[in-house]
Amino acid sequence: MDRHEFKRKVIDYAHSIGIDDIGFTHAEPFLEYKAKLIDYLDKGYASGFEKGSVEERTNPKASLPSAKSIIAIAVGYPNKLPDAPKGRKGSRRGMFARASWGMDYHELLNRRLNKLEAYIKSIDPGIETKSMVDTGVLSDREVARRSGLGYIGKNGFVINPELGTYTYLGEMIVSYPFPPDEELIDSCGDCNICVDRCPTGALVGNGQLDSNKCISFLTQIKGWMPDEYRYKIGNRLYGCDTCQQVCPRNKGINTDHHEDIVLEPEILKPELEPLLEISNREFKEKYGHLAGVWRGKKPIQRNAIIALAHFKEESAVDTLKRVAENDPRPVIKGTAYWAIGQIQGSDAAGYIHERYPHEQDAEVKEEMLKGIQETSH
Repeated sequence: MDRHEFKRKVIDYAHSIGIDDIGFTHAEPFLEYKAKLIDYLDKGYASGFEKGSVEERTNPKASLPSAKSIIAIAVGYPNKLPDAPKGRKGSRRGMFARASWGMDYHELLNRRLNKLEAYIKSIDPGIETKSMVDTGVLSDREVARRSGLGYIGKNGFVINPELGTYTYLGEMIVSYPFPPDEELIDSCGDCNICVDRCPTGALVGNGQLDSNKCISFLTQIKGWMPDEYRYKIGNRLYGCDTCQQVCPRNKGINTDHHEDIVLEPEILKPELEPLLEISNREFKEKYGHLAGVWRGKKPIQRNAIIALAHFKEESAVDTLKRVAENDPRPVIKGTAYWAIGQIQGSDAAGYIHERYPHEQDAEVKEEMLKGIQETSH
């Protein structure tokens, strides 16, 4: 079997196991990306979640010395939530970003990549492979771009002609020289909607992102939410979809044909107040299958508290008081005190001053005063 026939078989099999698009590229270093990556790191834009050295992130052979090709895959995911519950006064709700809808995408993609690996090795057992999904050292987006799956838009996402930006990406390095695909020559042109509409100005042009300003990143940090972003996150519990929602290339696209992407409206748009006192066990049982809880329940709970402040939800004050008084974690305790001040304004002053001597943590005490001193939004 020649290389082109082998490639055709791999493409056909990929489509049969739920891979929406597949592309191939050579395994030479990503030199252009290397220069961008060094500039990105020099400017302090990195989130800290990234793995690997610059060499490992730009040279496929650092991961698989016998590498000859890389296979990139894309699986589209839904961006519309049927029967979504509506939040209302007394029952406010938060939101998980669309990339976290359904089964954790790491598992979803790894299942497909494992099947694809087995199929390739059934044809040629001597082929070496190494697959990656998000947590690998290679840039999923750069591999997808060079494999012809799309071009990288100003929002930093790979824009696929059929799937838009709502795609899970993964790749497999292989020791077989598959014929490479051509890169897509396309661009966003004069369109700048995503950059203009980013709530925090995190998009800095040319597809670059300042992770430290990005709401998606900020919702995942475990520490204190910086003051200037607390009212920017709104009711987001994990992630942010704004730069995808406003992208014209996503118009009319909603990939909802995958049976293993099961949408659970009550889980993906949950009531905020019950999240504040949920046990570890219940949290894991209810939300553990979502990609959006990979950092645990603490960031989700902190974001839920901030969302209640955003809504000025008076009915949540009693719960917030219990959390403030009893939760041992300073970030949760302090954010709850801050939220009480934001919701009740000057009416909270008596309670805050009464509780102030009982708290020992300096940062918690700072949040207590900040909550009642800040100008109401």
